[in-house]
Amino acid sequence: MSKKEKNEEQLIDVEQTLSSWEKKIEQNKKSYGIVLGLIILVVAIYFAWAKLYVAPQEARAQTLMFHAERYFAVDSLDKALYGDGNYLGFNDIINEFGVTSSANLSHYYMGIGLLRKGEFEEAIKHLNKFSSNDHILSSVAIGAIGDAHAELGNMSEAADNYKKAARNNEDKFTAPIYLMRAGLAYESLGNYSDAENMYVKIKENYSETTEGREIEKYIARSRAAQGIK
Repeated sequence: MSKKEKNEEQLIDVEQTLSSWEKKIEQNKKSYGIVLGLIILVVAIYFAWAKLYVAPQEARAQTLMFHAERYFAVDSLDKALYGDGNYLGFNDIINEFGVTSSANLSHYYMGIGLLRKGEFEEAIKHLNKFSSNDHILSSVAIGAIGDAHAELGNMSEAADNYKKAARNNEDKFTAPIYLMRAGLAYESLGNYSDAENMYVKIKENYSETTEGREIEKYIARSRAAQGIK
């Protein structure tokens, strides 16, 4: 077969392939149109739901949540969490306005409140349901999960959450606190090497903080426990 004949044969194959695809597209044009229409419909329903249902729910939840926040601020925890008979508590906000950001924030308040009340397992459940793009608030929530685990004697889980909280927000306000707590948790487990690592991070990155100014004695203690002079 000559080169010219071979090229002509390849062109015929390409044309046949294209023709086959064109036929398939033509045959399935109706199906594609239905799928596209369904996608557009779903998107339209979502935006309508967000505007006509979620937005009013959000506005109402924020208004009702005000009283619970006031009770929380003065440490009246039972009324803040469960209401006072006239106004809703955070638990009610979660149950009645679950799709809103107010319900999400209420999980944070519930978690912190239950932690203060000594209900550690329930505190962990609520804090695990909370999410936020605010690095400080999310770090405090993660650190509080660590606190709850520490109170339950789950020191390994406590250390993991303290480390996570420190990584989540590496500023000088929260990170050294959680690195210190992680170090102490590791010491309680007899894991002095990891404890030393936490303390060294404080020394290297947060020496000007309260934790940083006292960190040398913790480093020395963890090294001594390892038999290192």
